[in-house]
Amino acid sequence: MQRRTLLGSAVGVTAFAIIGKAQAQAITLNGASQFNDEHAFTRCLVRFEELVKQYYGKPINFILHKNSSLGLEKQYFEYMAQGRAVDYGIVSPAHMSTFSRAAPFIDAPFLFRDLAHWNKAMDQNLLKPIGDEVEKRARVMLVGYAGGGIRNIFANKPLATLADLRGIKVRVQGAPIWSRTFAAAGMSPTVIAYNEIYNAIQNGVIEAGENEAAGVEQMRFYEVAPNLALTQHAITVRPICFSSATFTRLPADLQEAIRRAGPEAAAYGRQIESGEDSQKIDALAAAGRLKKVPFQDRQALLEKVSPVLATYAREIDADAIMNRINAVS
Repeated sequence: MQRRTLLGSAVGVTAFAIIGKAQAQAITLNGASQFNDEHAFTRCLVRFEELVKQYYGKPINFILHKNSSLGLEKQYFEYMAQGRAVDYGIVSPAHMSTFSRAAPFIDAPFLFRDLAHWNKAMDQNLLKPIGDEVEKRARVMLVGYAGGGIRNIFANKPLATLADLRGIKVRVQGAPIWSRTFAAAGMSPTVIAYNEIYNAIQNGVIEAGENEAAGVEQMRFYEVAPNLALTQHAITVRPICFSSATFTRLPADLQEAIRRAGPEAAAYGRQIESGEDSQKIDALAAAGRLKKVPFQDRQALLEKVSPVLATYAREIDADAIMNRINAVS
């Protein structure tokens, strides 16, 4: 009932409030986050709001719906594409695949060599062609690229080698590239909703999942899967999304403020997430909640999945982007 009420109040998307006798109009924008105040994504969106207010310089209201009160990221993206309920949010590229086959390639597994390589690719804006396609096909603008969390595999038993991975039932994101690369590594991938992972491991439906530190901590995955295999198979790219339907209805000076605030807020998000990633893992390990398991066969893992990634890039016409990313030194 609470979610239905919130959705009903948000459906106006860009609401105009009458203020005082002068009937001045203050624009209201609705955002959404799956997480609480402490999560990097929520903090990044709050920074986005602060910067928009600063650059716009006129009355404007932001309502950020947290803790999945408007559903999950997949729903947020659909709402933004439809121009209702959610005006802005951070969404995993995997949830954009319905609208754009190329979108999940933004943070495909095994795409970046390490955090330094990832940072250079972000600085050079190499993902812009995919962002342009998403805006064209889904009517959702990618106004900045946050992220920076290193994703590892958490499991209910230690996984240190390729042999250990063989046949492991692991939850992956819904985009096809995730299932294909994890299958190439010998695992048994399955797509399960993010909020169902904990129970699925607890009930033996799956044995493992994969996530960055912020997600492992926030969702308490360590309680049911306390072994963290340090595969470092992906570095997250989490676009700050904004509904094109909403954007086109906004005054020009507010549009400019949003375009200016997006990259700056995203850079802030990348800084806090990448900076806090190892700290969170170390803290969980020190508290005895998580056991870090060094992965011995990372190079062999990369060799197994590289052909699959290259084939996928050709299928979605992203091979030129992949080549440019690979060429970053």
